[in-house]
Amino acid sequence: MNPNPRSNSSSYSSSSRGRSGGTGGYGRPAGGSGYGRSGGSPGRSGGYGRPGGSGGYGRRSSGPRGEFALPVTITPALPAVTSFAELDMPSELLTTLTSLGMTEPFPIQAATLPNSLVGRNVLGRGRTGSGKTLAFGLALLARTAGRRAEPKHPLALVLVPTRELAQQVTDALTPYARSLRLRMATVTGGMPIGRQISALRAGAEVVVATPGRLKDLLDRRACVLADVGVTVLDEADQMADMGFMPQVTELLEQVQADGQRMLFSATLDRNVDLLVRKYLHDPVVHSVDPSAGAVTTMEHHVLHVQGSDKNAATTQIAARDGRVIMFLDTKHGVDRLTAHLLNSGVRAAALHGGKSQPERTRTLTQFKSGHVTVLVATNVAARGIHVDNLDLVVNVDPPSDHKDYLHRGGRTARAGESGSVVTLVLPGERRQMVRLMSDAGITPQTTQVRSGEPELARITGAQAPS
Repeated sequence: MNPNPRSNSSSYSSSSRGRSGGTGGYGRPAGGSGYGRSGGSPGRSGGYGRPGGSGGYGRRSSGPRGEFALPVTITPALPAVTSFAELDMPSELLTTLTSLGMTEPFPIQAATLPNSLVGRNVLGRGRTGSGKTLAFGLALLARTAGRRAEPKHPLALVLVPTRELAQQVTDALTPYARSLRLRMATVTGGMPIGRQISALRAGAEVVVATPGRLKDLLDRRACVLADVGVTVLDEADQMADMGFMPQVTELLEQVQADGQRMLFSATLDRNVDLLVRKYLHDPVVHSVDPSAGAVTTMEHHVLHVQGSDKNAATTQIAARDGRVIMFLDTKHGVDRLTAHLLNSGVRAAALHGGKSQPERTRTLTQFKSGHVTVLVATNVAARGIHVDNLDLVVNVDPPSDHKDYLHRGGRTARAGESGSVVTLVLPGERRQMVRLMSDAGITPQTTQVRSGEPELARITGAQAPS
């Protein structure tokens, strides 16, 4: 192993090193920002590079751009509670909460559960990691308890955008479902459809599904939604971004028209707004600032780096003590960086859409256990990955829009934990990054850094690989 990361970087970046404004070799075209738009001149950036300064990010918006107004609640909401014991829930759920160390509800749970438990529609708008899975899950399970599903006819449905999120939701709710003797089935693409058909045929009260696979099963007549009385849309904005709205709308038309619906979304842009207004009548609204910057436990850093030094800085950050997720734009870039880190002695693994589901599951298990310390990923990992005590997310490639930034950053500082989001920005990317942060409603700390310098270590824990 070479203790000097600079000398290792040529193994994956020689093709782009030395061209002005290059990316450092992680799969973006050299000379561009990766956004398809011209970057700004660093000489006119209004304060870029001053250590610890705002770097031109001082104008903070009230929230992410392009949002629609929240719907008006006609029927007053029931007041929030201060403990789970105040809620009218089956005793089995309260016992399971206690056994798992859940003694005090998070704000979104305290505000929505009194209403969702009595059947009110709910719109939860806020950042990921806020405790929303139990906010909708406890109500869904409580309202389904004591009933038995007929074969192929589930009673409750949770729609999510990705396989990873489907598995996370299933894992989170399984102990509570078991306490009530409710059967769960997970229905996603990338997994054997025959097993999913068998699970539905055997009978499952609760189905957690991605829209595409569930529609496929409906088309095969392996599932019927006519008995679904509780429907949850989790991460609705991501489903819209991924083009699932036609399937989501078709699925919602097949559940009980007078059933309960709960929708959770980090942002409320046009497609989500249309869903809310069509399917959520008189909802109870719980809204927190959707920008991750509003959460006091999360820090945001924009680190200005030069193309010739980006590889070395990235390697040193990856070699820090503790786990980190590093996001890049392309599968090719992820694979190249992962190979380089492994060659440098860093325990890294790749996660992207080109991996099979068993590979992805194995990689996540290794990352959660600490066997892998660096998860190098595309946006496929920005949703549905919950890793306790993850205190750093690094955008090696800056995201293309503010929503991607918020969801990447949502992997850290979850459920009251602290964490940092660091974005490495080349000179040609600075102007676009200012726009992105403004759209996200975030004022980051901006610092000019170089590999091996104390500022990089102070902010990220960077060190030379050992």
